[in-house]
Amino acid sequence: MTNHRPIVKKLLFSILLLSLFSLGNRLFAQDGKALFQTNCASCHSPFKVVIGPALKGATERIPDKKLLYDWIHNNTKVLASGNAYFTALYNQYNKTPMNTFPGLENKDIDAILKYVETAQPPSTTVDGPGPKAEESDNTLLYGILTLILAIIMFVLLQVNSTLKKLSDDKEGIPAAEPVPFWRNKTYLALIILVLFVVGGFWVVEGAIGLGRQQGYQPEQPIFYSHKVHAGVNQISCLYCHSNALDSKHATVPPLNVCMNCHAAINDYKGAKLYREDGTEVDGTTEIQKLYSYTGYDPKTSTYNTANAKPVEWIKIHNLPDHVFFSHAQHTKAGKVQCQTCHGPIQEMNEVKQFAPLSMGWCINCHRTTKVNFPDSSGNGNKFYSIYERFHKDLKTGQMDSVTVENIGGTECQKCHY
Repeated sequence: MTNHRPIVKKLLFSILLLSLFSLGNRLFAQDGKALFQTNCASCHSPFKVVIGPALKGATERIPDKKLLYDWIHNNTKVLASGNAYFTALYNQYNKTPMNTFPGLENKDIDAILKYVETAQPPSTTVDGPGPKAEESDNTLLYGILTLILAIIMFVLLQVNSTLKKLSDDKEGIPAAEPVPFWRNKTYLALIILVLFVVGGFWVVEGAIGLGRQQGYQPEQPIFYSHKVHAGVNQISCLYCHSNALDSKHATVPPLNVCMNCHAAINDYKGAKLYREDGTEVDGTTEIQKLYSYTGYDPKTSTYNTANAKPVEWIKIHNLPDHVFFSHAQHTKAGKVQCQTCHGPIQEMNEVKQFAPLSMGWCINCHRTTKVNFPDSSGNGNKFYSIYERFHKDLKTGQMDSVTVENIGGTECQKCHY
């Protein structure tokens, strides 16, 4: 019997270690807010329409959980089945295709829906920015839980060792000289393995993150609020970024575009403005900064070009030099909405980089985004009429839709050449 105790000890240790990792994975997998921010926030809000509908109340509108799972996993199949509710929803939002999420498990979807249904709208007031909702970060909690489970594991191992010693003493088996913890080869090998895995993980994560700046939000020379211009006043993105539809770059609008309005609008009389840190901004003072850069005198309505100088805007969205990206290819040919990459830009006072803009993020978008493929009646992008094979596959039912990946959107040379 005593010969099997080392095997039992190792088996117990393995079970505890696997339980530790599986519990940690379940805790991370069911973080509904994190899943929502990663997969849904670019197109949806729990409370209002962004690109797609507000998600709060989705479980009441769609009581069939299986149908909801099928829609999120592959909405094209649900549309192909002729479901009346989702067909009407698809038509209501200008037939904008929703991304598919085959990698989300049902428990992940349940976590997202639970977060959406329990989320509270941010409090906003006219006189102040209101309390800023703190983002939940459970890293410390997970770390403490992991430490507690590790301590329990080692305590159980020590209890097992003590019981074995007592049993051996009772049966008259001579006890081996105890090996100190710091000289125990098993423990040392385990510690080295853990350090190697954890260290390797953080090194790889750090290397992958080099050059990325998701969340980057610099303070600009002039406080320009997209919330005021694109949100409150409903100014089209293309009025200022006129090249975004037809050029590789969206470009920063020249100051004469600003002066088209602000030659007449000298004072800011809207709701109070606040920076990200909560400090109040005087809108009228920011308009005066614009005048100082353009050399404009609002009293005489004249320009003194000798006093004019360029605004040194700080670029926020940067891609590596070896990456090719064309706005026109996405906005005009692909019909991609601004918010897909830039987030809810119409709600931002100070612009920040919303999406990670990583290669994996772009490839996943190409794998799930459907092409505006021409149908039998000729509706759609006529350029894709040259893909004869896909037309045949669509007619025969071998394909239900064509994605960017199908037309070569994940080939290396598309973005790196």
